[in-house]
Amino acid sequence: MKAASLNGHQPKQVEIPQVSVIEPKQAPVTTAQPIAEPQTAPAGESPVPESPKASKNWKGLKMALAGLGVGGAIVAGAFGYNYWQFSSAHQSTDNATVTGNIHSIGSRVSGTVEQVFVEDNQEVEMGQPLIRLDQRDYQIKLSQAQADLEAARRKANSAQLSIALNSKNAEAATSQAQGGIGQAQAEIASAQAQVSEAQAGVPQAQAALDQANATLQKTQTDFNRFQSLFSSGAVSQRDLDSARQAYEVARAQRDAASQGVRQAQAKVAQAHQAVANAESGLNTSQGGIEQAQAKGVQTEVSRADYQTAQAAIAQAQTALKNAAQQLSYTSITAPVNGRIGRKNVQVGQQVQLGAPLLAIVDDQYWVTANFKETQLEKMRPGQKAEIKLDSFPHHTFTGRVESLSPASGAQFALLPPDNATGNFTKVVQRIPVRVVFDRESVRGFEQAITPGMSAEVTVETGK
Repeated sequence: MKAASLNGHQPKQVEIPQVSVIEPKQAPVTTAQPIAEPQTAPAGESPVPESPKASKNWKGLKMALAGLGVGGAIVAGAFGYNYWQFSSAHQSTDNATVTGNIHSIGSRVSGTVEQVFVEDNQEVEMGQPLIRLDQRDYQIKLSQAQADLEAARRKANSAQLSIALNSKNAEAATSQAQGGIGQAQAEIASAQAQVSEAQAGVPQAQAALDQANATLQKTQTDFNRFQSLFSSGAVSQRDLDSARQAYEVARAQRDAASQGVRQAQAKVAQAHQAVANAESGLNTSQGGIEQAQAKGVQTEVSRADYQTAQAAIAQAQTALKNAAQQLSYTSITAPVNGRIGRKNVQVGQQVQLGAPLLAIVDDQYWVTANFKETQLEKMRPGQKAEIKLDSFPHHTFTGRVESLSPASGAQFALLPPDNATGNFTKVVQRIPVRVVFDRESVRGFEQAITPGMSAEVTVETGK
């Protein structure tokens, strides 16, 4: 009776194994699943006879599973071959970040912030004003420098005029003194000639005096004799008068000769005085030469003053340029195109020299990919690269290898590892590789790509 009931439900019994066998199709095709054997009926129960249709289904299922296993092996082999081909011609790393130029902007002078023209994340262009400091103190310094320069120029002009004046005075004094020397020398020569002439006249005058004395003595003797003869009446009055007249004439001639001697001596003295005067004039003229030379020294002093004034002008010009430059530093402008970041400055803030106020991130960025040293055998600058950024998982960027770092990242650390120790453990090092973007591949993403983004880089190194 029970067997009859099982036979009555035979169609349902055939469908049950089909459903239980089809479900394993969801498992991976690479692993063949064993087919469960039909369970025997418990003791005391009659076995259910197997349907010919169910047996046929079992055979078809086994063949399908075998076909799937062979196909899966072929697919896995093809995938493995393609992966091997790809990995032998490419090197990849996910240890990569976008790197860019971050320009720290600070003040080159100290002062009080008067105005801030930008905000965080704002785009700026090169030369655009960013911050302005209070300019009043630096404008005063600029005015003082201008006044110092003007004073130095006036002093230089005064020294230049002194040079011209002292030079002309020295030339005039030299000419005058040289003329006086020539005149004095001529006067000395003339006076010396007069002395010689006067000295030559003295003997002549003395000879005339001697002759006059002799004549006077003779006439006096004759006059005395004639007086005696006249007393005795031997001569007439006329003869006595003639003798007296001759005596008077001789005495006058003697006086004249004596006067001539005195005059000749006076001429000698006068000539000597003229020589002395001429020599005094020569000395005066020579003193004029010395004065002219002193004026020439004053001219040199004026020239030295002028050179000092010129140096003061150069110094004042430098101070003026420095003051103008310091004033220009109160206006802080953008050195490059980019975007503002890390702004920490406010109006009224007192800033010091070199203090960082904000940063500008320019539009020049690249990827620093830290490849293992074992991946660099065939890597060369110029090779093509694919770049995927975590921020844009559905977009692949292209680029090329620009350069390889001259040292590993560990060598640039603050404390490079010292392998010359007893605790050495070999660790595969990472070498930074600079990969630049192709401009066409980042078109439309220029403002979205920022330094610090994580990236995955694949370099086509070739077989």
